[in-house]
Amino acid sequence: QVQLVESGGGLVQAGGSLRLACAASGRTFTTWRMGWFRQAPGKEREFVASVTWSGWSASSTDYTNSVKGRFTISRDNAKNTVYLQMNSLQPEDTAVYYCAAVADPGSRPRNSYRGYDYWGQGTQVTVSS
Repeated sequence: QVQLVESGGGLVQAGGSLRLACAASGRTFTTWRMGWFRQAPGKEREFVASVTWSGWSASSTDYTNSVKGRFTISRDNAKNTVYLQMNSLQPEDTAVYYCAAVADPGSRPRNSYRGYDYWGQGTQVTVSS
């Protein structure tokens, strides 16, 4: 099993920044994909960003259009942690943010919740106008 624990959420004014962290523990695999999703009240869970890597090789990243240029996903292998740096936050970014992971993703979709097997409990991000 894999456990994911998110941290770093909070309240910030529009235009501000937050950095979310997702610490993974449990089984280890050679190839990983980890992603961030978010869910606002009354809305479906939506993809935000993902990072895929194998061993110590270079990562590939993907973002939903609405966060490109503002959010950056990164990883720290030594700490088994993935980060989501969020800049220029807007009220529409308000949501519960979830970390997700899948081992050996193959052809599983990176931008759908169906592509992930493990989920964290979520962390609230609130952006005030």
